[in-house]
Amino acid sequence: MKKGIKVGNVVVRKSYGKDILFRVIFIQHEDNMAVLKGIDWRLIADSPLDDLEVVKEEEDSVPYRDANRNGGQIKPVQYMKPPNRPGQAYHAYPGKVLHMDGDARYLALCMGEYERLGIPAVGVHMEEREIPRAVLSLLTKYQPDILVITGHDSYRNRERGEKDLKSYRNSHHFMEAVRRARTEYERHKDNLIIFAGACQSYYEGMMDSGANFASSPGRVNIHALDPVRVVEKISYTSIRETVPLLDAIQFTKAGNEGIGGIETRGTMRLAMPD
Repeated sequence: MKKGIKVGNVVVRKSYGKDILFRVIFIQHEDNMAVLKGIDWRLIADSPLDDLEVVKEEEDSVPYRDANRNGGQIKPVQYMKPPNRPGQAYHAYPGKVLHMDGDARYLALCMGEYERLGIPAVGVHMEEREIPRAVLSLLTKYQPDILVITGHDSYRNRERGEKDLKSYRNSHHFMEAVRRARTEYERHKDNLIIFAGACQSYYEGMMDSGANFASSPGRVNIHALDPVRVVEKISYTSIRETVPLLDAIQFTKAGNEGIGGIETRGTMRLAMPD
């Protein structure tokens, strides 16, 4: 085992130009390999210990520095809310979110963003493999307008090709959860809007399973907060309008190589009086 590499270390991969920060979550001593989870990105990867370099712990705060990178974005409730007329006052109700996440740290980061944006949200952390078994009971319990199914993934066997589900680490779990939500809970894609996937996920499989938005068309990495950026646009678009696809994706760090989707109605409802 490479001296100095321990579970919990923040590391970079030298062979990839030290481009992504990871945390070591498991070490396979017999193979001198480590299992890594991205700190900024929803990526899980294997790496030889000799390819890893430990970095300073304080760099682990990068996602929080990125949280407000779009400082000029539209503020909650003011977006899509029509001007009040004399004698008329409106109140906006953005769509409710159920966010199921395979990473507890990312979930906490996302829940903080939902709160900041004024979006009602319930967050549940569980391993990716557990999500399909739990999704129906959680949908029944919380009855959200928007379902987020995410965590970590990777396109780890490129020799098999993009269309082989075995090429992906967790895409089959996400796809099964989407399929159950769509076929056993709500078939109409405007009554339950689903975002599914993580880094390098099987985009076509997610969409074919019934998702409205998914990652990753270009098999690229997506940022920890990218699902929230898409949800923000859905939640604050009126139910009378469709969500402009480019607008839903433009504030994500991954862009349209990382996230794609179909025309979908918004979930915000106006009520009066205020």
